[in-house]
Amino acid sequence: MTESPNDGSVEVRLLTDIEEMRAADTLLREVWGVGPGDDPPFTVDTMRALSHTGGYVAAAFLGDEMVGVAGGFHAISGPLHSHVAGVRPGLQGRGIGLAMKEHQRQWAGEQGIASVSWTYDPLIRRNAWFNLGRLGARVVDYMPEFYGVITDSINAGDLTDRVYVDWPVVEAPALELSPLESFEAVVRSDVTSGAVSPAENPESWPDLVRCAVPEDIESLRRTDPGAAREWRLALRAGLHGGMTHGFEVVGFDRSGWYLMARTDDPKEG
Repeated sequence: MTESPNDGSVEVRLLTDIEEMRAADTLLREVWGVGPGDDPPFTVDTMRALSHTGGYVAAAFLGDEMVGVAGGFHAISGPLHSHVAGVRPGLQGRGIGLAMKEHQRQWAGEQGIASVSWTYDPLIRRNAWFNLGRLGARVVDYMPEFYGVITDSINAGDLTDRVYVDWPVVEAPALELSPLESFEAVVRSDVTSGAVSPAENPESWPDLVRCAVPEDIESLRRTDPGAAREWRLALRAGLHGGMTHGFEVVGFDRSGWYLMARTDDPKEG
């Protein structure tokens, strides 16, 4: 789903009131599908402590309705790290996520912070496009099993691999990318069966490669968990394997491809 520009109907503001933080907790539990006994993504006491000490806790509103929540930490000499951001189910694609990201960026700039960072699931195509294509964030790292086991309805039963991205407060010039066909597919799916072919031997890759992601990994997790796991491991081999062998992610094509180019700076495994 395409994220529409904010037409001004979405208001994003910092939260300081404990009751609004309770409402934010309820909304995030709904977004993540947190059941009884499961850990919520962002507790009320954490919100309160973070807000009280000058951290970032904000919510998006359509009129009087809270429709999104975001919160982040600021490390010394580091970026504002956006730990959580969620939009009420059914309201995606209305510019709420974009408005919250723009608010985070503005807040970071006002604090003298150079960038905003966050993690996301690299298999979710719409998030990859929003983060890399729409916002222009830069992939810094691929982190296998970053959060360990999570039991909410979004992550239950899956490996929690995450991509770590950085988004400068001062917008960087867009990269000039070669045509999609210039990038050789090293992770791809079979047109007929949909089965994924994992990446192999990054040392032998050409200088420009691409890695596919499924059209809807969330549905695939529900209907075929085994196939979803194969996609996870295949993309890990492509992105993480490539980055540890001197490649960097230079973009994301809206048709569902991570674009990678060889550099002289391999990441540590």
